[in-house]
Amino acid sequence: MTIAATLPLGNVMQIAWVTPDLDHSLDQFRDLYKVPEFLVMEQKFPAEVFGEKGEMHLRLALANVDNMQFELIEPLGGGVDRIYRDVLPTDGSHANVFHHICVKVDGELADWEAHVAELGPHQPIAYVGDVPGLRFIYTDERAIVGHYVEHVWFGAELTAQLAAAVPTYRTR
Repeated sequence: MTIAATLPLGNVMQIAWVTPDLDHSLDQFRDLYKVPEFLVMEQKFPAEVFGEKGEMHLRLALANVDNMQFELIEPLGGGVDRIYRDVLPTDGSHANVFHHICVKVDGELADWEAHVAELGPHQPIAYVGDVPGLRFIYTDERAIVGHYVEHVWFGAELTAQLAAAVPTYRTR
């Protein structure tokens, strides 16, 4: 069966965790989960979180395992990073905290705009980022599924750059 409209939880392409210490988390994923390498980058970009505009400053790590991308996020403080910082343990532990899944919107920018327009009232927008080559928002679906849902659309150039840069591993 083909579904004509974009499903709000269709096309899941990523699982993301927040960490207080990205290097420690990279060691854990390498040693425990056998993901040997991630693309690691530091990003600063304008963002709006729960209506507050500011700068987002993060260290990110990406790796593709089979058909799923793993993302590890370390908030670096300041700005509007509270959407990540507020979920971190306060006891000094290095726990990786599950934060969100990401659904990818395929097609042209018009497909992205239609997807966003179809989001329902139970999916309030919590976070909007402004990064060249992509559009993304987080909807706050914690009351229903227990976590945020990131919705993302990639331009062709960024898609090609990420395909070349993000390590990919097959388990079977």
